Amino acid sequence: MNALDLGVNLFVALFALVDPIGNIPIFAAATTGASARQRLSVSALICVFIAVFLAFFFFTGLWLLQFFGISLAAFRIAGGILLLLLGLDMTRGDFLTMFADADAAADAKDVRGYAQRRFKRLIVPFAMPLLIGPGAISTIIIQAGEAQKLGYAGTVAGMLAIGAAAFATFVTFSATAPISRVLGDVGMAIIVRVLGLILCALAIQFILAGLGEALPGMFATGVTAPYPTGGH
Repeated sequence: MNALDLGVNLFVALFALVDPIGNIPIFAAATTGASARQRLSVSALICVFIAVFLAFFFFTGLWLLQFFGISLAAFRIAGGILLLLLGLDMTRGDFLTMFADADAAADAKDVRGYAQRRFKRLIVPFAMPLLIGPGAISTIIIQAGEAQKLGYAGTVAGMLAIGAAAFATFVTFSATAPISRVLGDVGMAIIVRVLGLILCALAIQFILAGLGEALPGMFATGVTAPYPTGGH
């Protein structure tokens, strides 16, 4: 694998795992009543956080896991449990209401203050672990090991892929207003529930993969890794 392949593979994997398109309904609910500038500001803060957080794990992820004595298997299991709880919340009840509150009706001219308040509220559980979940972090840590083999070129390719994934997320969230108008409240609620079901299945897959690594032979290969990933 060369640096270009690593960068392209990492970008595609991160964009799929962050899934900004699938998370548009939640972002729309979290910024209900916001002006275009306010929504853009919130989106920018979230995407900067994504880039910084992923870059942090790109450089320190392997060391952090080793420092705390945490195996990648244990990390996947813990992350899978968090995702499972979040997915269950999304499939029952009106999940979108937890992101909307009175602050949504704030002064349209208060761009910076609104963005900061929304960002603080959305760090958990939206930015983490919904956008940046165990899948994205695990992918970053694994690809960081590949980047080390390529030296400086690998590091540059990895950072460009992270920046591109964050920027693509920003562009996607910037189109929230027209997309939410087309879908409507009912359409967004349906998408969130379907996304919650997928998230539950993804969480179970992470848990099974972690258990498969921790207890070799406990599960068939087709259960822990049903589809070849081609190096992702």
